[in-house]
Amino acid sequence: MKAQAHGVAAAALLISSAAAAPDFSLVNAKLEERIDGMLAIMGFQVIPDVTTTSLSINSEASGNPTLLLSQLGAGFTWGDEMPLYLEGMLAYSRFDPKFVATDGTEQREVPLKWNSAALTAGIGWDFKLSDTLVLRPIANATLGYLASDLTVGSLVIEDRLDKELDFARRGDMKAWGYGGSLVLDYDFDTATDEFDVELRYSYMHLKTFDGIAELTGNADVGSLNLWARWRAPLSDWTAFGNPVRHVVELTYSEFLGDQRGALGFERLVSLGAGVELDLNRSEIVDRARVMLRYVSGDNVSGLSVGFAVTF
Repeated sequence: MKAQAHGVAAAALLISSAAAAPDFSLVNAKLEERIDGMLAIMGFQVIPDVTTTSLSINSEASGNPTLLLSQLGAGFTWGDEMPLYLEGMLAYSRFDPKFVATDGTEQREVPLKWNSAALTAGIGWDFKLSDTLVLRPIANATLGYLASDLTVGSLVIEDRLDKELDFARRGDMKAWGYGGSLVLDYDFDTATDEFDVELRYSYMHLKTFDGIAELTGNADVGSLNLWARWRAPLSDWTAFGNPVRHVVELTYSEFLGDQRGALGFERLVSLGAGVELDLNRSEIVDRARVMLRYVSGDNVSGLSVGFAVTF
């Protein structure tokens, strides 16, 4: 999804005030606050959400500190006789903020590249409230890695680096987290149509470990997500001996905790449409689906294309 954001809060890494120093140092770096902010952004990686499955944001007003984020995940219930629910997700993000460095008389822009990857797993249990309604509590845990890469490029600071710039050049951190989710899942099928509605509340506590000496970070992230999907046959179209279905999808996400406003928005709405093929004759893949989604929120909007398969 390509999105344009204006006034993104995470772009606040551009600092304007300066203090005299013999060597180049980051102006008002407040590195521990920046680490907390990076963990807050990692919250978009560790909580499954259709609106942030593929996200790209830049802000011209703040020097284009771009963010790229991608999620790949799956979840399933083991079976009716053993309603054990398992889910997993692998996510990657790249954030390019810009700091300002000064030696007391001269200021220079320092481009940074923060990369992070996170692996999240969940285990839960389906409590069947009725033929169409399931309550699913889930316990989640995550493990993540963050690394910074100072790209000097044409910026020449030679060897005049204080500990903050040295950290920015070689810094890396590991993070872990724990939390849970509570899901209310409604599933209603007719002879031709399928209706799915899911309400999910998620919470994760993230913290760093085995990272830069004397620098630690913590973040509490969460979201409230409402997701709805309708599938129905598309006229008389068929493929692989089965009807082709049209798919309509609506998602609303309210971001909570330190995640709220971390990227300049507090909520996102996604409206999607696509087609789905029934491939159950292949004995491997049950369904394949392609979706076009429009996402909108505070100061952000864009389009995305998604692919999914059901086994």
